[in-house]
Amino acid sequence: MTRNYLFAQDAADAATTRLIATAAQVTGFMKGEPGPAREGWYVAGGDNAYFMAALHQALAATYRDAGPPLWAVRLWTNLIWQPAYLAVIATHIHGALPDLAQLSQQRRGVYVDGYRLVPGMQSGGSETERIARATAMLNTFTAQLLEEVNGLVKLRPLNARRLLADRMLSLMVWLSQKRRDLPPAVIEDYCNQWLAGMGLSGQGALQTIVAPDGRAVLIVKRKGCCLDYLLDPDRLCASCPKQAENVRVARQSANALAELD
Repeated sequence: MTRNYLFAQDAADAATTRLIATAAQVTGFMKGEPGPAREGWYVAGGDNAYFMAALHQALAATYRDAGPPLWAVRLWTNLIWQPAYLAVIATHIHGALPDLAQLSQQRRGVYVDGYRLVPGMQSGGSETERIARATAMLNTFTAQLLEEVNGLVKLRPLNARRLLADRMLSLMVWLSQKRRDLPPAVIEDYCNQWLAGMGLSGQGALQTIVAPDGRAVLIVKRKGCCLDYLLDPDRLCASCPKQAENVRVARQSANALAELD
């Protein structure tokens, strides 16, 4: 009999369903479902040659003028964002960590958006223990991904690490907005644990600003660049390190304060 993963069969199935539902609810955009990878999806540790080649071809055709540096960055960032989000949500919001090696991802044109997670038992423990396990899994995942990207187009390890650090730093800011019961000092401590566990210490940091009402708010001070300026030179990300420091802080502060309202 074929197993229907859309309905919980046991505790592991129920936990997986809850995690996927939680991720969708707290982000508003994560599209997941329980079950094994569908044909043609990216599978951690699998043979992803066709998937990677198809994504690379789509990026090259869509962003022809931007060139290989942007294609390399998009290959990398497209495939790290869902595992990173899921790891942070599982660790700090859901409260239990799945086996991220059982995660598969879907391509939609030039984007990777949509995932499946094979139901399985999840590990608890303290947040520090969950961070340690999550970083170990992400390290295994990203090591293989970097090899896959470089099989198609050059992405320097330092650039990859900085982009990964940017993702984790942004997720810590996001976490501070979702878990307002946690003071900035606690978020910063968690952030340091994530970065240290992934070998990313020194590749960016959180920065504290004080709102007019006296509340401390976190923003990102990053070292990596997503190269989106190659698509529109007149439009830089709010946290882009290429802009003047005072401009970066002002833009990020405005965004952070808007989240408080």
